[in-house]
Amino acid sequence: MATDIGMTANRKFQLTLFVIRLTVGVVILAHGVQKLFGWFGGYGFDGTMNFFTGTIGLPYFAGIIIILLETFGMLALIVGIMGRMISIGVILIMLGAILTTHGSVGFYMNWYGTLPGEGFEYHLLVIALAGATVVNGTGAFSLDQVIWRRRKHVADHSNAMA
Repeated sequence: MATDIGMTANRKFQLTLFVIRLTVGVVILAHGVQKLFGWFGGYGFDGTMNFFTGTIGLPYFAGIIIILLETFGMLALIVGIMGRMISIGVILIMLGAILTTHGSVGFYMNWYGTLPGEGFEYHLLVIALAGATVVNGTGAFSLDQVIWRRRKHVADHSNAMA
């Protein structure tokens, strides 16, 4: 039976997965392009890598992975391809940010400029949202589903021909 706005519970669930995936993708992509290109007031690739390797002591390769995942991985997440794997990567990045930089500041963001940095509340929200994609996948409105349906259709067609 349809709900009050004419959508089934499954349709609402699929729409929710889409909104979660789009939100995480767009928000983290904004941080990725800050790191890679210096857009939106970011430090760009060299500045970010100097921070990663010099200030917090990450290996160069880890910095590259973070920048690429936050940029190109988020584009993939937005369109809904490899969502579970990418979301696990986002969770690991957020946990790493908490452990290396934000955990020592405390829970809250630096709203009034009185803390030595930003807390980790934002990171927990991203972890929870990315976790929804890890558990449920990218949903009906994704390239993952288009690919899965095509493979299933080809397999069904092949089995019918045999």
